[in-house]
Amino acid sequence: MKKSILIIIVTAAAAMNAGAQNPWTLQDCIRYALEHNINIRQRENAVKRSEIELETAAAGRLPAVSAGASQNVSFGRGLTADNTYANTNTATTGFSLGADINLFSGFRTRNTIVRSRLDLEAATADLEKARDDIRVSIAQAYVQILYGMELAETAARQIDIDAQHVERISEMAANGKASEVELSQQKAALAQSRLTATQAENNLKLALLDLAQLLELPSPEGFSIVRPETETVGTLLPSPEEIYDAAVTLRPSIKAEESRLKSSQSAIAIAKSPLYPSLSLSGGIGSNFYKSSSIPSEAFWAQINNNFSQYIGLSLSIPIFSRFSTRNGIKSAELYRDDQRLQLENAKKALYKEIQQAYYGAVAARDKLQSSREAAVSSEASFKLVEAKYENEKAGITEFNEAKNQYLKSVSDLAQAQYEFIYYVKLLDFYKGEELRF
Repeated sequence: MKKSILIIIVTAAAAMNAGAQNPWTLQDCIRYALEHNINIRQRENAVKRSEIELETAAAGRLPAVSAGASQNVSFGRGLTADNTYANTNTATTGFSLGADINLFSGFRTRNTIVRSRLDLEAATADLEKARDDIRVSIAQAYVQILYGMELAETAARQIDIDAQHVERISEMAANGKASEVELSQQKAALAQSRLTATQAENNLKLALLDLAQLLELPSPEGFSIVRPETETVGTLLPSPEEIYDAAVTLRPSIKAEESRLKSSQSAIAIAKSPLYPSLSLSGGIGSNFYKSSSIPSEAFWAQINNNFSQYIGLSLSIPIFSRFSTRNGIKSAELYRDDQRLQLENAKKALYKEIQQAYYGAVAARDKLQSSREAAVSSEASFKLVEAKYENEKAGITEFNEAKNQYLKSVSDLAQAQYEFIYYVKLLDFYKGEELRF
C-alpha cells in the first residue's frame, strides 16, 4: 500500500515537473494568473462578502421569531395567602414563542437592499478591474521577455560572427597575412560579445522571474514562454477620443464608480428614513406552570393548558426630535454622494489619460518601427559590403567591427520596435473591449 502511494506521488510530481517545462503562451499565463493571483483571490472574497450583505439586507423583510423558556425557584419564609409567614418552596416554569415584523420604517429596508445590490455590482466590477490589471501587467512582462529573447539571440549571433573571424585572422596571422595587433583586436571584440551575451542572458532570466512572480509560481526554474508569430498590424490608429467613447461604457473601473455613486444616492434615502414614522407588528403565545409547597397545585399539563395565552400588537413610533442626528446623517450622506461624483469624474479622467498614453506610445512605436526597418535594411547592406571588403583585405578590423555592431544593434532595435508597436496596438484594442492576445 505504501509503495503504491509512493508511486502515485512520484508520478504526479513528474507530471507536474514535465508540465512546468512546456512553454507558456500569453493566454496560458493570463489564465493561470486569474486563478492564482493573491490580489484577485482577495477581490473574489470581497464579492462573496457583498453577496452575504445583500442576502442579509433582503432578509430584513422577514419576521424575527424567538422562543424562550424560564425556570424560577424560591424558598424560605414568605407571605402566605392567609397573611402569615411560613417557610415555603415555590417553582415557576414558563414557555413563550413570539414573532415581530417591521411593517414600515421609512423605506429603510427597501433602500438598504438597493444599496447592497449596487455595492455588489461595484465589488464585481472591482474584481474585473483587478483581472484587467493583471492581464495588462502580464502582457507587459511577456513583451519584455520576448525582447530579451531577441537580444540574447542577437548577442549569440554576434559571438558566432566574432568567433569565425578570430579563427580566420588566426589562420591569416599564422601565414603572415595579419598582424598580432589585428588578432588581439578581434579577440577583444569576441570577449566583449561574450560579455554582452552574458548580460543579455541575465536580463532575460530577470524578465522571466518577473513574470513567474506575477503568476505566483513557486520558482522560475523551467519556466519559458512561446514566441508568437510577429503579427503584421496596420499603421492606422483610432483617435484617443474614439477609443475613450467605447472604453468609458466598458471598463470595469468606470462601472465600479458608477455603481458606488448610485449606492451613495441610496445612502441618502436610508439616512432620511428616520424622518418617517415606523410601524411594527408583533405576536406570540405563552404558558406557565406554578408549584408551591404550601398549597396544592394542578398537574403540569393541566396548568400549561389552562394558562395558555396569546397576544398580538401594533407598535407605532413617531420621530419628533433626534438631537439633529438625522439631519447631520443626511448631510454626511450627501457629502459622500458628492465625493463619489468626483471619484467617478477622476476615474474617467484617469482612463482617458491611460488611453492617451497608450495611443502616443503606439504612435512613437510606429514611427520607431518604420525608422528601424529602414535602418536595419541599410545597416545590413553596409555590413555585407564591409564584410566583403574585409575578406578581400580592403577594409580594416575596426571598420568591420563598427559595421557589424551597427547591424546587430539595428536588428535589436527593430525587434524591440516590433514588439512595442504590437503591444500598444493590442492594448488600444483591449480598451475597446477586445481580448488581450498576440
